Amino acid sequence: MHDPAARQIAFVNIAHVFTHYSLLVLATAVLGMVTQAPEAFGREYGPILALGTGMFVLYGLGSLPMGWLAARFGRRAMMAGFFLGTGGAMMVAGLAETPLALGLALALMGCFAAIYHPVGTAMLVEAASASPDGKVGRAVGINGAFGNMGVALAPVVTALVAARLGWHWAFVLPGALCVLAGLFWLREPTFDAAKAAAGAKPFPTIPPAVVRRAVAVLLTIAAVSGLVFNAFTLLIPKLMQERLTASPDLLPVVGMLAFLATLCGGLTQFTVGRMIDRHTLKSVFLPLALVQVPCLLALSVVQGWLVLPLAALMAASIFGQVTVNETMTARYVAPALRVKLYSIRFTIGFLGAAAASPLVGFLHEATGSLAAPMLVLAGFGAVTFACALLFPNRREELRPELWAAPARPLAAAPAE
Repeated sequence: MHDPAARQIAFVNIAHVFTHYSLLVLATAVLGMVTQAPEAFGREYGPILALGTGMFVLYGLGSLPMGWLAARFGRRAMMAGFFLGTGGAMMVAGLAETPLALGLALALMGCFAAIYHPVGTAMLVEAASASPDGKVGRAVGINGAFGNMGVALAPVVTALVAARLGWHWAFVLPGALCVLAGLFWLREPTFDAAKAAAGAKPFPTIPPAVVRRAVAVLLTIAAVSGLVFNAFTLLIPKLMQERLTASPDLLPVVGMLAFLATLCGGLTQFTVGRMIDRHTLKSVFLPLALVQVPCLLALSVVQGWLVLPLAALMAASIFGQVTVNETMTARYVAPALRVKLYSIRFTIGFLGAAAASPLVGFLHEATGSLAAPMLVLAGFGAVTFACALLFPNRREELRPELWAAPARPLAAAPAE
């Protein structure tokens, strides 16, 4: 791979895998910890899962200063910090012997993992825009599929490692791989973004009112979808255990079922990435948002193997939506402002995500099942659908040169 832009995209994709993988190790490891280390961490699912609260809070708050830090130290150095810091903290978490030590190690990991989305996503869009085809949607879709790979692999690999080697190794092994990827990143030549962008088309002048509407919807979606995304990915292993495999001896089976459900999300992100290069964002976003409420309502009551296709459909919806949301920024915000907006957007989103861990833990402990968390998430899914209805539907997204022409109703000139 001799193209510097393609190599940068490859490393950003690998970083996306580690970002989501690292954040979800605890969600499955807890199922092994309650049986392997009850004297150290207790036997209750909710309190151990809540140890990840600090991780998600710092993961969210840490996104805010990343634009400023990237401008000061450079994106290359920030990505090196991501790989080495996230991997190192994950290894420290695997060595923890007390709830306090584990919570602190996870919080440190959250700080370093916060680097990825504001910095890595901007680097991805930058490199994709400089590529010969310039298809940002496809690049974002593929990147989303890599992130989903991290989400899908976390439960199955964690379950297998925890069952065979112990829960400690479920943190240590992926942490070591993340550090190794960082060492390879340090050997990578610097990508000259300014030189690569020299021949690219200038960003169009979009009417301020349209930009304000798009950004307002985008930030609202960030808060809601952050909570739904994180809560659902956290509770998938427990959902499979409660509804399908109640025996503690079947931990690897739980992980595999969670993997199959979230794998659908990765396939959806790749498909959605290709679709949004040919269709307006709203026309893709609306169907994805439409399925969330009925899926979550059904998952609050359904038992048995029917849970698996419903969970897969829900995963497809929330992961496909991520691809749409990230492309919104690329289409409506000028390159100079993207890192800052990504920082704000991901901070808002991850603050919503931070509430997911204690919310799921508290509701499960209070009710003894996942029915209540599903009903609460269905309410947030309704807000997501409302946001999809309010997002602009402009044919100029696909032909930016038309932003300079007088606006015409989309119904009169459908985007194809």
